[in-house]
Amino acid sequence: MAIAEISLPASKKKAPEKVNVPEPLVPTSDWNGLEKTTFRFFFIYFFIQAVPLDWKYFRNLFSINWLDLHFRDIFYLSRYTPQFFSTPENATGWGINSFADWGVVLVIAVLGTAIWSATDRNRKEYNQLYYWLRVILRYRLVIGLIAYAFIKIYPMQSPLPSISNLNTHYGDFNAWKIFSLTLGIVPNYQSFLGLVELLAAVLLFFRKTATIGAFLVLPFTGNVFMSNLAYEGGEYVYSFCLITIALFLFAYDGKRLFTLLTLEQPTLPNRFHPKFTDQQKSARLVLKSAFVFVFVLLYGYKTYAVYHKEGSYHFPKTAGLPGATGLYNVKEFRLNNQVLPYSVTDPIRWQDVVFEKWATISIRSNQKAPLEEAKTEEIFLNDQDRNYEEAGSGGRQYYSYQVNAANQTLILQNKNKNRPNDKLTLKYERPNGNQIILSGHNERQEPVYVVLEKINKKYLLDEVAREGRQKPMKL
Repeated sequence: MAIAEISLPASKKKAPEKVNVPEPLVPTSDWNGLEKTTFRFFFIYFFIQAVPLDWKYFRNLFSINWLDLHFRDIFYLSRYTPQFFSTPENATGWGINSFADWGVVLVIAVLGTAIWSATDRNRKEYNQLYYWLRVILRYRLVIGLIAYAFIKIYPMQSPLPSISNLNTHYGDFNAWKIFSLTLGIVPNYQSFLGLVELLAAVLLFFRKTATIGAFLVLPFTGNVFMSNLAYEGGEYVYSFCLITIALFLFAYDGKRLFTLLTLEQPTLPNRFHPKFTDQQKSARLVLKSAFVFVFVLLYGYKTYAVYHKEGSYHFPKTAGLPGATGLYNVKEFRLNNQVLPYSVTDPIRWQDVVFEKWATISIRSNQKAPLEEAKTEEIFLNDQDRNYEEAGSGGRQYYSYQVNAANQTLILQNKNKNRPNDKLTLKYERPNGNQIILSGHNERQEPVYVVLEKINKKYLLDEVAREGRQKPMKL
């Protein structure tokens, strides 16, 4: 049976409802006056912050032995910031970052903006220049992230506590040292933090994912900045510099993301991309490949090589007295042939002694001395410059020493730069495996005689590393 089709009169047909579809947001080609002025300021400001213009940078660059490259060379190159004021210099002769330098950059940017605005009034837009500024800042941020990522992935930035650190009272550490030791006892978490930094850097390599990478930097490096403020670290200026770069990069898509996610309105991405010739495309590929090779592959390999060989760049490399590593009780202490009884208040009498596996001896006593400071990340090649173990630590005196096995003599030098004259020359005897007898003279040429007995002490960190965390531990 056929179904009849019924047609309604034209006057009875219902008109289709009109749907209000908002027009897509398309970036305008012309910029207004405020946008152009703001861009001029930020271009000058970030160009000075990101591009090496300081002669000291090139002095360090040309002083590097590229045939025998150490990962520290790339690390210091990556940590560049402009500096206009004289500050205490670190291992590379490069000063410590200061907000005062930012003030100079700010003044230059303001003056440059005024001159640029007066001489370039008829310019309609800066789309191409904006693109290249973002490229410069993306790679500058990548370098800064990768430099710290690998020394965390291979957990060296905060090493495991030394025996001396494990036998120092909590109250004898300053805030910075407590933070570093707290991070050092969880190397796997430290590696995870490095992987987060590396992930953000990889995302910043590519234009389409750069906003995601910049967004990831903000909470991560923001936490680094706050940690430096809370624990009195010295990296807060540099970490805040990386945050400002990430904020500028994120702002490129920030407004569009707000419109899309918060206002739930249709939003188009800004698809501006400069046109390149075939030669320019080849040059981009070569430069990008060279960048990845130096700052990712080569730097990553060199960092791993140091980690595999030394374990950490913070502690001395010279081996200590064979078979002496451990904590020792001071059974007897004589000065000028007079026996001094055990005392926690006596500034002269030793309380205990630690022999590290490297050539460091630490002596616990009530002797007061100014603390060594090491608030910024420094990578030293020479043992005498590696001051991490004593930096921020009170209650103990740290001595580097040389062993003369033929004469059975130890020559001790206090590592605290505030006590350069504190030297001891001591002969050692080892009646058995648990006892060491030291005799000689201190820095005042007074006779010293010390009997040390080794304490068979276990440490929870070592036991957990050996037995695992799946069962309760008892020392």
